[in-house]
Amino acid sequence: MRLGNGLRGLLCAMLGLATPAMAQNNPVLVELFTSQGCAACPPADKIFDTLADREDVIALGLHVDYWDYIGWPDTFGQTQFSNRQKAYARARGRASVYTPQIIVGGMDEVKGSAQRALTGALNEHLGNGFARDRVRLTLTGDPGGEIVIEADAGDGLAYAADVQLVRYRDREQVDILGGENNGRTVLYRNIVTSWRNLGVWDGVDVFRFRVMAEGDDAVVVVIQEQGQGPVLATARRR
Repeated sequence: MRLGNGLRGLLCAMLGLATPAMAQNNPVLVELFTSQGCAACPPADKIFDTLADREDVIALGLHVDYWDYIGWPDTFGQTQFSNRQKAYARARGRASVYTPQIIVGGMDEVKGSAQRALTGALNEHLGNGFARDRVRLTLTGDPGGEIVIEADAGDGLAYAADVQLVRYRDREQVDILGGENNGRTVLYRNIVTSWRNLGVWDGVDVFRFRVMAEGDDAVVVVIQEQGQGPVLATARRR
């Protein structure tokens, strides 16, 4: 006899058996490029806080380091995140970057403090699905141990995609003692601590990968069309 997922889970619970933790795709990826040294960023950081706990959104705060020279090195800043933002700019034919900037779904660019424009872009992505409906992404496991990643594109993708593993810290309050925000205390949410490429997926065969995710930081997998293209799928374990 074949058991449905609900009955199987109930029987496992009754027998004291553990079911594997699983996360599936479709939250919209929202990337905020921000800096502790940017006077215009605190309002955007406050707006970002309203997205951080939503289940239909994966909100990631990437702290850039190019404002460090004005008197306050960002305690979360990484050159890698500055380079990711610059790659978005190059993909769109621009020569410069700015903060605060938000990228929704790898596609739409919004000024970080423009709440109405952000809400509009986010609702459009949530309503239409865009590229996210092309890929089914499943994570099994929990942070602190092994994560099993499986992605299936059904009929296949037109272009290859990067499979990326992201870790983030939930929150931290920072007393800023220099630079443009000298004297301010700012709450930061979903602070990205690492972002690495696990490999390139051709989008034809089913993608399967096992990776150790040590530590307490939340785990996010992002599948994105190469060349800073649309985000095809996201999933999270926290």
